[in-house]
Amino acid sequence: MAGELEGRKIAILATTGVEEVELVEPRKALDEAGAETFLISPEPDEIRAWSYSDWGANFTVDAPLEETSSQEYDALYIPGGVMSPDKLRTDERAVAFVREFAEEGKPIASICHGPWMLAEAGVVEGKRMTSWPSLQTDLRNAGAEWTDEEVVSDQMIITSRDPNDIPAFNSAIIEAFSEDGEMRRAA
Repeated sequence: MAGELEGRKIAILATTGVEEVELVEPRKALDEAGAETFLISPEPDEIRAWSYSDWGANFTVDAPLEETSSQEYDALYIPGGVMSPDKLRTDERAVAFVREFAEEGKPIASICHGPWMLAEAGVVEGKRMTSWPSLQTDLRNAGAEWTDEEVVSDQMIITSRDPNDIPAFNSAIIEAFSEDGEMRRAA
């Protein structure tokens, strides 16, 4: 997978309370595949991750949300954890940022509670998706077809359930975020 994403710029949208493993492991896989990843947050300097049952590491924000645009990136990744997506879905700038990626036809990946942002942005109607099980009603109410699967790809949206699915999720997002993956989906 090395080099598969060379030249691709990936935005990672998160805030304090993001599940650490869901931020770190997919980002590592994207970086190893040659992508340039950028942590985007409404918090301008750093965010603190949640690590399963307690606070985890701090992470430097690469670009404050208010100073960036979806047009600067090729794809979007939204990690989960309960706190980060719940905070982000109440931030109009964050919701608009997600919606812009969908309107531009760029791939969006999300895991665990991250799909809350997709529902809030109004981009899930008619899409087949998965998530942490407690989100299934929210996603169905937003018009998605929810399913309990390791990874689900529907057009330009890739979703997964939880940290146990990260290896399969990483493979799916690398494929989707590559230029070849985008072209296959657009066809």
